[in-house]
Formats: sequence, structure tokens, C-alpha cells
Amino acid sequence: MSIDVSLLQIVGLFVAGLAGGCANAVAGGGTFFTLPVLLAAGLDPIVANASNAVAIYPGHAMAIPCRKGEVFRPNDPVAIVAMVSAAGGICGAVLVLWAGNQIFQALIPLLLLLATMLFAFGPRIAAYSATISTRFWSARLAVLFFSAVYGGFFGAGLGILLTAVLTIIGEADLRRANAQKNVLATLIATMSILIFSGLGVVAWAQVVWVLAGAILGGYFGGRFAQRISVRYFRSLVVVFGLLLSVFYAVR
Repeated sequence: MSIDVSLLQIVGLFVAGLAGGCANAVAGGGTFFTLPVLLAAGLDPIVANASNAVAIYPGHAMAIPCRKGEVFRPNDPVAIVAMVSAAGGICGAVLVLWAGNQIFQALIPLLLLLATMLFAFGPRIAAYSATISTRFWSARLAVLFFSAVYGGFFGAGLGILLTAVLTIIGEADLRRANAQKNVLATLIATMSILIFSGLGVVAWAQVVWVLAGAILGGYFGGRFAQRISVRYFRSLVVVFGLLLSVFYAVR
């Protein structure tokens, strides 16, 4: 999909990508910066959502090589977990396309609010989920599937949600759960992006500028992450997410 892009929009998209990439490198929440600017650029809600999925894709994908030796253990049911995640990502992408622009636009405030809550309470959710014992394997897979559907449908806060789910389904090592989260989030995003791009609902002319900014922002965010208070940065993103939720609800 191609829509003309003005110089002002290019600057806005690049800056949004820069802020989003930096946010993801420090604590997460990049979608709060990139999605509103894609919407402001005149894209339909579903096109903006699909384009945002492409724009934030490198965040999880580029983290995989850093932890390649820690991801899965020999007895982990990798194939089953991967298939369930991929299926959920496909279903989520199909579901958002089926819903249409009007329904998805009405859901944006709720989705942003949900993502904000996931972001705000992510550490507590992960810690609490580690104490939950899910007895039946089918129930564990169902939790993973619906999380993947959410990821294919919207995606903001998916990493936090997956980390919690992985601890519920039996991964006690949070470091390994974080590495697995990157793999599964990348798989889910890949499936949804293949659907979106195959059906021509990605605005590549806008995405390329967000991606450029996100890559640069991720680089600088990663370099200066140790000098930034994650706690205060997280609080800032939460406030921003709440303001966005209210803005789109009123609008």
C-alpha cells in the first residue's frame, strides 16, 4: 500500500520511530509513540496497526541472537509451543482484518489502556504468574494461544504478557523466559506481518521512516539505558499511555 508522504510527516514518523526505538531499548512501550503518529499521518486504523507491527518488529527479533544459548532446554516442547504461537498470530491478524476499521478504531482506547496496564504492572504480573500452577497442559496452551491472538491483533505489551504466560506454563527461570519471549513474539509478529503484507495493508512509504528512526533510537537507547532510571521512564510511559487512551476515547 502506498500513500504520499509529506516532508513534515517524514520528520514526524522518523522522530516517533526514534522515540519508540529508544523506549523499547530502555523499558518497552514503543507503540505508544509510533502508532499515534501513523494514525496522524492519515492512515486508516487497520493500516496504521499493520504498519506499526512492521515498525516495531526489530525490537524482539534483534534481541534473539544475544540470548541464543539460553532459550530452550532439550526437553522443552518447542514445536508445540511454536505452532500454537504461530496459529495465534495468524488468527489475531485475520481477526483484526475481519473486524474492519470502524470496530478496530472503537477498540483503540481500550487496547491502549490494556497495553498501559500491562506495561505498568508488568513486573508484578510476571512475579505473580510464577506462583500460579496450571495443572492441565491443554489449559497452558490455551493461555498461550489467546496471548498470541492478542499479539497478532494489536501487539502492544505482548512481550510483558508472554513473559507472564511462559512462567505460568512452567518456565521458572525469568532470564530464560525473557529469551523465549523474544523468540515467540518474533514468531507471532512474523505471522501477522506476512498476513498484513500479503493482503497489501502495510503502508511501506511510512514504515521505512519509522523503522529508520527505531533502529537509531534502539542503538542510542541501548547505549544509554544504564544511565536512565527505568522506574521513572516506565512511569513516564504509563502516564503517556493513559493520556493517549483518554484522547482516543474522547475523540
